[in-house]
Amino acid sequence: MKLSVSARAAAAGGIATVMLLTGGAVADAASAPPRPAAAPDLPLASVKAHLTQLQSIATANGGNRAHGRAGYKASIDYLKAKLDAAGFTTTLQQFTASGRTGYNLIADWPGGDTGQVVMAGSHLDSVSSGPGINDNGSGSAAVLETALAVSRAQYKPTKHLRFAWWGAEELGLVGSRYYVNRLATGDRSRISAYLNFDMIGSPNPGYFVYDDDPAIEKTFKEYFSGLGVPTEIETEGDGRSDHAPFKSAGVPVGGLFTGASRAKTAAQAAKWGGTAGRAFDRCYHSSCDTTANINDTALDRNSDAVAYAVWELSE
Repeated sequence: MKLSVSARAAAAGGIATVMLLTGGAVADAASAPPRPAAAPDLPLASVKAHLTQLQSIATANGGNRAHGRAGYKASIDYLKAKLDAAGFTTTLQQFTASGRTGYNLIADWPGGDTGQVVMAGSHLDSVSSGPGINDNGSGSAAVLETALAVSRAQYKPTKHLRFAWWGAEELGLVGSRYYVNRLATGDRSRISAYLNFDMIGSPNPGYFVYDDDPAIEKTFKEYFSGLGVPTEIETEGDGRSDHAPFKSAGVPVGGLFTGASRAKTAAQAAKWGGTAGRAFDRCYHSSCDTTANINDTALDRNSDAVAYAVWELSE
C-alpha cells in the first residue's frame, strides 16, 4: 500500500525519533563485528572413516596400537599427515617410557591470541591386548575431525586453538604428564581451557560430563540440553585420564565420557536406553574393542559436542 505524503512524513519523523532515543543504536548494531559462525555438524561418516583407518593400522601391526609398538607410530603418522595437509603446524614430542619410545602429537592452528589457548586432546594409544577403537580411537577421531573442520571453515577464533594426541596414557598418563611438566609456568597460565575426550562411543553408552571447570561443564551441558539428552557427572574415570596433569597444574579442564567397565543402572537405562546391568563397554581393554564396538548415536552426538565446545570456548 502506497503512503500519503503526510503519512510518509510522519513515518520519517518516527524513525528519526527512534534513532534519537536509542542514541544511534541502529548504526552501532550495523557496524558491530559479526559473531563467529556456529560450530559445524561433524559428519559421522568422516569420524568413522578415521576409526576404520585406526582399525586397519592395528590389524596390520599385531592387533594393537600400543605405546612403543609399530601400530602406535603408524597411528601418529596417519593423523600428522591429515593435519599437515590441512594447514596446521604440527610438532612430534618424543619421550621414553618402559624402555620404549613414545610420541605426543601437537597441532596448532595459525592465528588467535596465543595468550589464551584452548586445547582439545585425547590419548591415541591402545592397550596391547586390542586395537582400542573406543578406547581411545573414538576420542582421537572426534578431535581430529574437529581440527579438520576448523581448517575447512578457515575458522578465525579470538583465542588460539591447539589440538593434542597423547602417547602412553595406558601406562599412567605418561605422554600428557611429559607435556605439562615441560611447559614453562607462563605457558601453563596461557592455556585457558583443556578439553579431554577419552571413550565417547561406548556401545551401551551413558552421557557423562566432567564436573571440573564450571564454564566448560556448562558449555557441554548446554549442548546436550539442546538435544534433549540428560547428562550425569563423570566419576568412573575421574583423575584417570589426560586432563589430570593439566588440572594439577592449575589449568581449567573439562571433558566427556560414555562409560567403561561399570554397569549401567536401571535408572540410567530408563533415561538413555541400552541395557541395565551390562557394562557401558563390555570390550573395555579387550581384543573385541574394534569398529564393531561403537555406538553410532553416541559417537555422533559427542563428536558434535567436541566441535561445539571448541567453537564456543575459543570465540
